Parts: sequence; structure tokens; C-alpha cells
Amino acid sequence: MASSAGLALCGRALVVRGGSRFLVTSTAGSDEDVVFTYDCSTAEKKAAQENKGEDGQPMDKGSDMILASTFSKSGSYFALTDDSKRLILFRTKPWQCLSVRTVVRRCTALTFTASEERLLVADKSGDVYSFSVLEPDECGRLELGHLSMLLDVTVSPDDCFILTADRDEKIRISWAAAPHSIEAFCLGHTEFVSRIFVVPSHPELLLSSSGDGTVRLWDYRSGRQLQCYDLASLQDLAEPRSHKGLAASRIAFWGQESCVVLLCDCIPVVFIFQLDASRQQLMFRQRLTFPHRVWDVAFEETQGLWVLQDYHEAPLVLWRPVDGQWQPAPEDAVSQRLCSCLRTSWAMLEGSVGTEESFRSLYKATFDNMTSYLKKKEERLQQQLEKKRRRSPLSGSPGQTKKACPGPAALSC
Repeated sequence: MASSAGLALCGRALVVRGGSRFLVTSTAGSDEDVVFTYDCSTAEKKAAQENKGEDGQPMDKGSDMILASTFSKSGSYFALTDDSKRLILFRTKPWQCLSVRTVVRRCTALTFTASEERLLVADKSGDVYSFSVLEPDECGRLELGHLSMLLDVTVSPDDCFILTADRDEKIRISWAAAPHSIEAFCLGHTEFVSRIFVVPSHPELLLSSSGDGTVRLWDYRSGRQLQCYDLASLQDLAEPRSHKGLAASRIAFWGQESCVVLLCDCIPVVFIFQLDASRQQLMFRQRLTFPHRVWDVAFEETQGLWVLQDYHEAPLVLWRPVDGQWQPAPEDAVSQRLCSCLRTSWAMLEGSVGTEESFRSLYKATFDNMTSYLKKKEERLQQQLEKKRRRSPLSGSPGQTKKACPGPAALSC
């Protein structure tokens, strides 16, 4: 799974990442463009004896590309994982790198617990490890495992449950105190589950997105599906009705208007829903279409929706609701400063320009076995007919015609 540019926002702190680097700036009216920068290629490398696989052979070296990143709930901590199998923890007030730890496998997602005491990371082999935040040099501890690749992990707001989503269509709800004890499964998706999100203002509700092109609402403690919305039905009539490419790479929530935003992986479209918690359902509100690829989105509670896009002239755009419809906000000093900052650091984002969607390799491969069988059967029949023609004697050949007696001598025979 390739990693494109990403966006994270907590309070007024805005993090933009691309390749092996990230920068921190502020959405406040400040004259300071960049508060902090970090490059994973300069981070500590694993010792030679640790950089070996189970067979004792050297493992492949990573590219240092950032695979996932997140803020803690209060914004006091920030963490990321990279392609070199490192987990890097930062303090944000002020910004400082606290530790660089190694993980067993490349990670796909990470999240802080609500208490901010531990950090959970999900990896490609299907395991979840927890790392201490308060003891930043402590090794990780295995918490739970799936039989297939994990794509997302989160926790309930009370830290009672660990929620995990995997490639094999499953969402598992495990007790945090005893992860081997499974509270429920949320089953119904028919493709990989790309993202899961517990609604902060309604902690009993879970949103999920999948490669089957649906977004679903769950009562996750019981595993009961409350609603299933087919995103393909929201496409323009001129567009082909396909569920591929509609897996969400980001689910964001704006508590101010109970607004849910879904960013799909490979189409420049953002779907906006409103959550009616009393009726336990999503209501479709708007479909935002962009002329350029959208890398990521993030809500700022007092402003609106920030959109990071593959466009050098305006890489960051703010959208706000106006009379019930979302529209681009007029350009102001803050947005000009942020765009200028990203244009200056465009080399950081260049590696994400033109990259393919992250989830393409996760879709189920389909094979038309009957067509292949019939084709091979026809080829065998043709080969058998050809062999029969070669073996059968040709009609009228000299060896098979009877010799005629020449002249009168033949009559006296």
C-alpha cells in the first residue's frame, strides 16, 4: 500500500506530511510559517544485529516514507510510523522528539488511547502492539492478532474496547483489558474494511467504509448494523457505476453540525453526510467534486473543512457551509500564508504527485474459470481432430488404387 500526502489537525496545530518529512504550522493568524519540521531519514537506524529476519538474513531496508500519523486526543502528543519499521513519538508543547522505537512489521494504522497512556499500532501481519507513552523507551507489547492484514485500529472513548478492521471484511470489538476476549464482530461488508471511526459525541456508534463501496453505521457493542449507504448510488449518471475506488481513505467528523465527511481513495470527490443520532442514521447532504486529486481532509472545529490537494498553486483550501451548502471560503491572509508555506515545501509533496490509489491491491481477484475451461476444451477438440486427419489415409492415393491389367495380355491372365 502506497502512502500519499497526509493532513492532521488538532486545535490550531496543522501537520502536513509527504514522503519521509512532515512540517507543523498554525491556522492562527501568526507570522510564523513553520513551527517544526522533521525528516525520518535522519532518525535513528536500527542496529545491525536487530536488522535481521528470523532466518538471520538482513531484512530489506525501508524507504523512510511516513505510512501513518496521528495526534493524541488533547493534542499533547503526535506519533508516526514509517517504512523503515520505526515508531516515532513527539511531544507538541513544545515540539520535541521523545523516542524512536522499532516495530516488528510495517504498520498500517495507529491510535492513542483516550487516557494518552499508551499507543496502539496495527501492522500488515494482523497484529496490534501497544507502546507506553509515559515510558517512551519501553518496548512494545502484543495485544491481539487477526489472521489477515489490519487496515485500521481505534479505541472506544472510555478505553474499554479496541476496535480493529481487516482485509477479510471483519470488524472486531475486543476488550482492552483482555484483548483475547471478543465482545462482538460487525459483519456485513463484502470487501476489505478500509476505515473505522467511533463518533465522539455518540460513543456507542461506529462508522465504517469498505472496498465494497458502502459506508455503514453500527451499534458496535452488539455488532448490529443500523444503516448501509451505497456510495455508487451517489455518483453522477454519466459516470460508470462501479464500487471499486469508493473505499474511504479518511472519515472525519465535525461535531458543530454532526457532519460526517468521506474522502474516497482514487476519485477527487468528498461525500458529506449529516448524522441524525436520535434516528441512528446518516443523511446524504452534498457531493464535493474537485478538479485535482484530494490527498486528505481534516476539520478545524471553529473554521470548517481543510482540503489538501495535488495542486501547486493552491495546495490547501478551506470549505465552509453557507446556507446549508458547502463552498470554498474566500482566500484570506491565513490561507495565503499556508499555501505559500506548502509551495515552498512542495518538494516534500512531490513523491505523492501522480501516485495510484492505496487500496488497489486489496480488492478480491475474480477469475472466470468457466470461460477458461471452455476455451481449453475447444483447443483439445481441435488438436484431436487434427491428429485424426493426419492418421487417416488420403482418398485416391496410389497405394490404395487397384492396378489395371495393361492390354490383351491382361485378358489371358
